[in-house]
Amino acid sequence: MRVALVINTSWNIWNFRAGLVRALQAAGHEVLAIAPPDDYSARLETELGCRYVPVRMENKGTNPAKDAQLTRRFYKIYRREKPDVVLHYTIKPNIYGTLAARLAGVPSINNVSGLGTVFLVPNLVSRVALGLYRVAFRYPRQVFFQNADDRRLFVQRGLVRAAIAGLLPGSGVDTARFRPAAAFGRNAPFVFLMVARVLYEKGIEEYFEAARLVRQAVPGTRVQLLGALDEAGGVGVPRATFEGWLAAGDIEYLGRSDDVAAHLHRADCVVLPSYREGTPKTLLEAAACGKPLVTTDVPGCRDTVLDGQSGYLCQVRSGPDLAAKMLRMLHLPAAELEQMGRAGRRLAETRFDEQLVFAQYLQAVAAIEKK
Repeated sequence: MRVALVINTSWNIWNFRAGLVRALQAAGHEVLAIAPPDDYSARLETELGCRYVPVRMENKGTNPAKDAQLTRRFYKIYRREKPDVVLHYTIKPNIYGTLAARLAGVPSINNVSGLGTVFLVPNLVSRVALGLYRVAFRYPRQVFFQNADDRRLFVQRGLVRAAIAGLLPGSGVDTARFRPAAAFGRNAPFVFLMVARVLYEKGIEEYFEAARLVRQAVPGTRVQLLGALDEAGGVGVPRATFEGWLAAGDIEYLGRSDDVAAHLHRADCVVLPSYREGTPKTLLEAAACGKPLVTTDVPGCRDTVLDGQSGYLCQVRSGPDLAAKMLRMLHLPAAELEQMGRAGRRLAETRFDEQLVFAQYLQAVAAIEKK
């Protein structure tokens, strides 16, 4: 079959769906990658073997006229490329791509990888988004959710039928690639690492506050941040504000990297104080590497941690509570720190291995093929 993956950035396909692309190809399917062009678009063809199809898309905009044009662009692509099934990810492909697929007579399978900014602040935009989901989600053959809270919310609000609402263990994690180091080691000074884009909703402001409090309590502690600046759509931290925070000297900014595993291995604990997630892949990768976690007690994040066993859960939007949990982790003896890492690794292997995700997708695609 010809399977199209449609996402809001080429980077997203490369970073989160490369394993699925390979699994689909191994099953004999041709894969099209449909996304706006960026630095990773060419790599989808040269390194993943997809055929890349560009589409113009404003990821953060909410202009109805422009979004109607996006539906038209998707429709033209689907009619021209003639995929047998389309796999949609992220809000705009999930809504406008699904409507276009319906018009083009192409079956679709959707993935709600997180509820996004519009669900964190109830307002006119979020009400419109809910209404659009309710219309668009009449049509997919299957809608996968990455945590039970999001699935329950969509079903209870009548946005999707329970019969087509599936549940995945996030995007899964490659437990062969992300593995613990051969020998456990603890850094001196202790190293915390957050891996996320510089967005308010990732808890970035709370992380800076916690870093200050932790370093006041234990001077010399290293607190690191790995992730790109993202000022698009007004949801990211403005560069000037971010640089002002960095000037305080409490956080080491590492920029962005394609080798996240190397940074994970150099850390003692991985932190993500996000306000809400689907299932954060960076925490799954950290757990697979045998790193204890500190994250918020919110949908998506809480699923990645056995509280007190593989990490600690903290209050959302609370820098002081985040700092308290980070300090509790820092003061653990080396043996307990290692034991936490082992518990996280077991969780990654048993509940979040990406092969579990691939199996469900291959089954869903095969079901469409039979029809």
